[in-house]
Formats: sequence, C-alpha cells, structure tokens
Amino acid sequence: MAEVKAMNDKELKQKTWSFFWRSWFIQASWNYERQMNMGFLYGIAPIIDKIYGKNPSSPEMLEKKKEAYRRHLAFYNCTPQTSAFVLGLSAAMEEEYAQHPDSFDPDSINGVKTSLMGPLSGIGDSFFQGTVRILAFGLGINLAQKGSILGPILAMIISFIPSFIVTYWGGKLGYTMGNKYLQQLIGSGVIDKLMYYVNIVGLMVIGSMVASMIGITTPFHVGKTFVLQDTLDSIFPQMLSLGATFFMYWLLKKKVSNGIILSICVFGGILLSVLGILN
Repeated sequence: MAEVKAMNDKELKQKTWSFFWRSWFIQASWNYERQMNMGFLYGIAPIIDKIYGKNPSSPEMLEKKKEAYRRHLAFYNCTPQTSAFVLGLSAAMEEEYAQHPDSFDPDSINGVKTSLMGPLSGIGDSFFQGTVRILAFGLGINLAQKGSILGPILAMIISFIPSFIVTYWGGKLGYTMGNKYLQQLIGSGVIDKLMYYVNIVGLMVIGSMVASMIGITTPFHVGKTFVLQDTLDSIFPQMLSLGATFFMYWLLKKKVSNGIILSICVFGGILLSVLGILN
C-alpha cells in the first residue's frame, strides 16, 4: 500500500511539473485563428500519450488519440499562469473519459475549458499584468535609476515568485480536484447541468460578438422613401451580420479551408462594396 501511494505521489508530482513547465510555453505557437490552442495541446499531450500510448497498436486506440488531439486544438485563450489549473482539470477529465467512455461526455471537457477561460483571464491578467508586474518593475526601475544592479534582479524575482506559486499549485489543484470530484459530479448529474448553462452562456457571448464586432449594412435605397437597411433593422437588427455569420458557419461545416473563407471575406467584401450592395 505504501509503495502504491509513493508511486501515486511520484506520478502526481511528475504531472504537476509537466503542467507547470508546459504552461510557460503556451503562447509559443500563438495564432490569430485559435490563439493558444497549439500551446494547450502541447501542455496536455503527455497525458493523452500516456492514456492511449505514444504509438497505439489498435486502430480504435489510434482513433481515440486523434480525437483527443483534435479536441484540444479548439480555440483557447487564457492567462498562462492560470492555464496550469485548466491543464490539470482537463487532464483529469481526459483520464475520466478514457476510464468511463459510456457515461462521460467528452464535449464537457471543452465546455469546462471555455467556461474557465474568461474568469481566469480576468483574474490572471489583473493580478499578474496589472498589479505584480507594475509593482515589481516600478521598484526595479527606481533602484536601477540609482545605479543598483538589484533593480532588474529584484524585478524579475518579484515577478517570478507569485507566477511560480500560482502555476505550480494551480496545475496540482486542478488535477487533484478533477480526480476527486469528477465521478461524483457525473453521478449527480451536475456535469449535464453545467454543460447546459455553458451552452447558454456561449450562445449569449457569440450573439453579442456578432452584434458588436460585425458591422455589415447595405446602402441600397429607392429615392428618399425606401431605405433597405432601415427596413431590415425594423424586422431584425443586425440581420445581415447574423446572415454572414451563419454563412461562414455553413462553410466551416462543409470543411471549406480557412484560406478560402478568408479570401471570400476579403474579395467578396470589396466586390459587394464596389457594387454598392454592402458597406
């Protein structure tokens, strides 16, 4: 029993350090399409490899491994220091799904990730970028102006210490909490309820983004009496923006490449603007 516990403690420590180190590189492959998704996959890849094997012998295991890899290539953006918590929790959920594939919904993994991104980014950015960094480098600059070598050294140390604590213990807490409570949450139906509310919040966020970030209008009018845009707004505000969003979603469902979609947006927008159909 002691040997098993020692092995479990050693394994937990290895996973925690893996979450810690890999979360520091989560922005190394930042991209405009899905932002930190490749960095997140890099962070959780050792867990997936351990679950399904680095070189799965059966086609079924290989397909499940590919599915897990694709799952974590979804959009992700969060403060690196707090991402260790998300990595740990997602790793625990991946292990739970591998053990209970019939009762565990894999969509809940990305659902939980999505629901945590906003709150953890708000807390993490405010604390690390808006507070710790300003205090650390304010002190460092003050000492450096006086000619002290301690200026840059103290600035880096003061910045690193809280980052180290939050990243290390965040990864450990996320993983151990996941292992401890996931089975209870599944059995009590909390995960299903969580997914329901996450979907509602996600649709609300997408709707607000469509309304605030996509501004497609039409200048078409007949004399001064009929203005098409005013008519559309009276029926359904932001109708054209919503229609364009659904069109892009349809293209994605048809697996049209991102390059083609981007070309449609750029050249189609220019053409329709020149023809006076859209603004």
